[in-house]
Amino acid sequence: MKREELIDRIQQLKKDKNAVVLAHYYQTGDIQDVADFIGDSLGLSIEAKKTTADIIVFAGVHFMAETAKILNPTKKVLLPDLEAGCSLADSCTPEMFQNVKNKFPNHTVITYVNCSAEIKAMSDIVCTSSNALKIVESIPNDQPILFAPDKNLGAYIVKKTGREMELWEGACVVHEAFSLEKLIKIRLKHPKSKIVAHPESEEQILKYADFIGSTSEMKAFIIDSDREVFIVATEEGILHGLRKEVPNKILIPAPVYEDNSCACGECAFMKVNTLQKLYNCMVNESPEIQISDELIRQAVKPIERMLAIK
Repeated sequence: MKREELIDRIQQLKKDKNAVVLAHYYQTGDIQDVADFIGDSLGLSIEAKKTTADIIVFAGVHFMAETAKILNPTKKVLLPDLEAGCSLADSCTPEMFQNVKNKFPNHTVITYVNCSAEIKAMSDIVCTSSNALKIVESIPNDQPILFAPDKNLGAYIVKKTGREMELWEGACVVHEAFSLEKLIKIRLKHPKSKIVAHPESEEQILKYADFIGSTSEMKAFIIDSDREVFIVATEEGILHGLRKEVPNKILIPAPVYEDNSCACGECAFMKVNTLQKLYNCMVNESPEIQISDELIRQAVKPIERMLAIK
């Protein structure tokens, strides 16, 4: 089936089934083009919480679809491909995490949203890259914190707040792939450029960044800035929509260590989803995210605590 026909059928299915398509910024461009809402983890969580649709089609990765299901237990939540996982979520299993929690029984447990429903259920509060700083600052200074699973985001928050936190040794394979040497070379070619980076990136990259923020914050910074050239250190999917919004600006994906066709960081997990799979899952209403009522009851508490902090 051709792309145009797929898009037309998806749009019709949304009407026929009262379905909404939520897509992360890192999805392919054609999926972003048919989405009802495009955002980062926090934005998508908010949209999932307030939607009136009967079916939520989550074009993202597994933990994101799980979050949507946790927030909407009576709705049907679909994920185009169950293999759309996450290196961060995979690095933190319930058994491993419980062992670490046992070592720090008095610590408040803050988990980055990039984790499974089971890990969320074992947490006191969840955060995203958009609100991690605010979440940590909401915890009393004398209360010790265990932060998981992203060590780079955790280290960035430690540096910003001066708080000591126990950090889980997890990382995003995309954000750890950026090459500092190649980044400096591009900066030298474009001396007036601004480097924007996601806090999941390694410290050596963040050190050279002119702006550090979540995907949506990076996007807003680029749109509002009077500069013309930007080197963007995050997953290349963000550039699809940005190039439409700022057609007169030059957006350069930050280079990675390994050579590839676009010399940019691309999340293989995010790109597992395709327009055809999105269509198929809407037709078949499968794969569907299934979570037990008890797990939802436990996992929703730390998410609701996050959403309550403005």
